[in-house]
Amino acid sequence: MSTADDRLAPGRRITLVTRRDLFDYIRTDGAPWFGRLDEIAFLSRLYDLDALPSDDRRFATAREDIYQHCVRNPGDWDQDWVLTDARFGLDNGSDEQLLGFLVQMVHPVVCADPERAEAMLSEFNKMLSRDGWVLEPQGEMSGRPVYAPALLGGLPNSAVSSAHAVAVRVDAEYIAQQVTRMEGAIAAEPELAIGTAKEFIESICKTILDERQEPHGKNDDVLALVRKTTRCLQLMPDQLDASAPGASTVKRMMMNLAQLVQGAAELRNTYGTGHGRSKAQAEQRLTSRHARLAVGAASTLGVFLYETHEGGASGVTGPGL
Repeated sequence: MSTADDRLAPGRRITLVTRRDLFDYIRTDGAPWFGRLDEIAFLSRLYDLDALPSDDRRFATAREDIYQHCVRNPGDWDQDWVLTDARFGLDNGSDEQLLGFLVQMVHPVVCADPERAEAMLSEFNKMLSRDGWVLEPQGEMSGRPVYAPALLGGLPNSAVSSAHAVAVRVDAEYIAQQVTRMEGAIAAEPELAIGTAKEFIESICKTILDERQEPHGKNDDVLALVRKTTRCLQLMPDQLDASAPGASTVKRMMMNLAQLVQGAAELRNTYGTGHGRSKAQAEQRLTSRHARLAVGAASTLGVFLYETHEGGASGVTGPGL
C-alpha cells in the first residue's frame, strides 16, 4: 500500500525510489558532489544563498551557515548534507531543482575530468529515464558538452531549453547560472525565479549592447535595456524596410514580453521577498504560475534577441522605439 511519501506531488515525475537511487550513487561514486569547487561556489550557481535562511541561529543566511560548517569547521556536517537539506529541495522539491543540481555536477566548470563527467551522466540518465527525464547536450564550453534536462519524447525546443543553449553560446558563466537558477526555482522559490528572469534579460541585453559597442547606463531598467537593444538590432528580414509596419509590430511584441517580466518583478517586490516579509505578505506570496509566466517570457525574449544579434544584423534604419 502506498504512503504519502510514495505518491508524486503535482507536476513531479521523479519518484522517491529514483531520488534515493540517485542519492546513493552521489554518496559513493558521485562524491564529492561539488567537484573542483567548494560547497558555496557550487550552490551559488543554483541558489541565492543570501536569500535562503540559516539553520544555525547564530547566522542570518544560508551562505553564512554553510561557511561556518563546511569551510571554517569542515567536519561539522556529513559530505552529503545537501541531499536532505530542505532548503535546497533535492529530496522534497520539484524535478527541476534536482535536475539542475545533476546538470551542475557534470558541468565542465565543476567536473574537471571529462571521462568522469561522462560516467556520471550515464548513470544519471539510466535512473532518470525510468521517470521520463534525460540530460541532453545543449552546447559546448571549451570543447566539452554542457547539458540541460529534457523530457523523453517531449518538445526539445522549449523556451528554457533554448535559453540554456544561448547561455552556452554566450560563454558567460553568470548567464548560465541565471538560466539554471530561474528554471530550478519555479516551484520552490517563485520570487527568486521571477527576479532571476529579470536579471537574465538585463544580462542578455547588456551583452548584446557591449558586443555592438552601443552605450547603456548602469541604472537602466529592463524596459530601457530592451528598447536600446531593439534599436540596434535588425528585427525584420533584409529585404523588408525596417521602418515598415511589420518592424514596429515585432518591436512592440518584444516590449510586451519585457513589460511582462518587469511587471512580475514589481509584483514580487510588492509582496516582499527574503527577510523582513510581514505575515500578510507571506500569506499572499506569488506562486509557481506567476514564475512560469515570467521565466517563459524572459526565455523567449532573451533567445530571440540574442539569436537576432548572432545573425550579424546591422542597426535598425527606421524609427526607434
